[in-house]
Amino acid sequence: MTSTHAFWLAGRQATGEDTFDVSSPWDGRLVGRVSVPTDAQVEEAVAAAHAVRDEFAATPAHVRAAALDHVSKRLVERTEEIARLISAENGKPLKWARGEVGRAVSVFRFAAEEARRFNGGEAQRLDTDLGGQGRLALTRRFPKGVVLGIAPFNFPLNLCAHKIAPAIAAGAPIILKPAPATPLSGLIIGDLLAETELPAGSWSVLPVANDKMPALVRDERLPVISFTGSEKVGYAIMDSVPRKHCTLELGGNGAAVVLADWASDEDLDRAAQRIATFSNYQGGQSCISVQRVIADASVYDRLLPRVVAAVEAQVTGDPGDDATDVGPLVSEDAAKRVETWVQEAVDAGAALLTGGKRDGASYAPTVLADVPADVTISCEEVFGPVLTVRKVNGEAEAFAAVNDSKYGLQAGVFTHDLQTAFRAHRALEVGGVVVGDVPSYRADQMPYGGVKQSGVGREGVRFAMEDYTYERVLVLTGIDL
Repeated sequence: MTSTHAFWLAGRQATGEDTFDVSSPWDGRLVGRVSVPTDAQVEEAVAAAHAVRDEFAATPAHVRAAALDHVSKRLVERTEEIARLISAENGKPLKWARGEVGRAVSVFRFAAEEARRFNGGEAQRLDTDLGGQGRLALTRRFPKGVVLGIAPFNFPLNLCAHKIAPAIAAGAPIILKPAPATPLSGLIIGDLLAETELPAGSWSVLPVANDKMPALVRDERLPVISFTGSEKVGYAIMDSVPRKHCTLELGGNGAAVVLADWASDEDLDRAAQRIATFSNYQGGQSCISVQRVIADASVYDRLLPRVVAAVEAQVTGDPGDDATDVGPLVSEDAAKRVETWVQEAVDAGAALLTGGKRDGASYAPTVLADVPADVTISCEEVFGPVLTVRKVNGEAEAFAAVNDSKYGLQAGVFTHDLQTAFRAHRALEVGGVVVGDVPSYRADQMPYGGVKQSGVGREGVRFAMEDYTYERVLVLTGIDL
């Protein structure tokens, strides 16, 4: 008999009246049964967070840092258990699930470090004008209030960590909503936070249904919203609450540019391997997976067969097998959508070089060339293991091709030239440019986010903390400077 997973309400375990089942996208087996909070319990969590906000903001830094350090260490101790849980509920191959746990370990460790040094205060002399003589301004940051964190399914542990850890480090209470398809990993974080001395009410993990979210989004006691997910939902949230602070990490269609100077056999082998790996990791279900390859004409004919061969070498199958590189998508519906988009491109004249087959929730790693610019897969985020390859003439055309997108999350540029790297940094309309690698690289302490339809604001522990807080200035008068 399957036990029911309780949720976390104001720091304590609780159960509601209803439950829902979490199933494996690989084989459909029951992974867990989760209790759903009632409306009254959601209200209790929000009221508790709102009531404790001043107390939590004043909590000594060492208390918050100790709690974050504790979670980081406990994640290490439970790595294999949690990785297998991620793989079961998400379909992510074990090798990538273990990596996700490792990243969450770092996120909580970084947050503990930032909690200790954040908000040291900045002093500013005001006697630069006569009227400011004897005055000193001290600027510190204070929480804007309770954070509503809404996490997606593709990184069910680490993207929950990116909501919770910065909030705790900044002294902001948080209500976390994990994705309905993958709530178990987020509930694990609750298990570990419950072992700490954080004030009751400062955090809750509530697996509420998506149709309950509009009321939470509009609740005035939750002035900060941090959302990771689809463009459509993210901007609908922002439009519904224009006076709230929203951090939105939305979609992308990441481009990997291979320029003419990346031309040796060793260079092209490395580019092909990195492109193949990171167009297919997580089943392509990453906002910064490689979706577009834009290659200079001088290297295109040598690169393309290498990319196809490297994609075909990706091991597909059971995500619980250590050898598997590519598992299923999160659901059969997701795989059917990818199948439809690929078929649309092929019908419009694209060349299918490998892949293009679906088996239940699994979709074979796929490479397309000569893809028309107006088909869906050229314009939207595929969020599946599909790669398009395009030939261009020169750097300017390559950079223009990257920018010819409504998205602007990250881009990768394969070049050895430092001047080219700086031109890319200036020219590319994205939140991050990765030189010598694919756009899929992310260090969890760096600023991460996009421009255009890829969102607003930045994640990355310190940068999220700044999003969750505001500056308040204290002016001291009669000071001998």
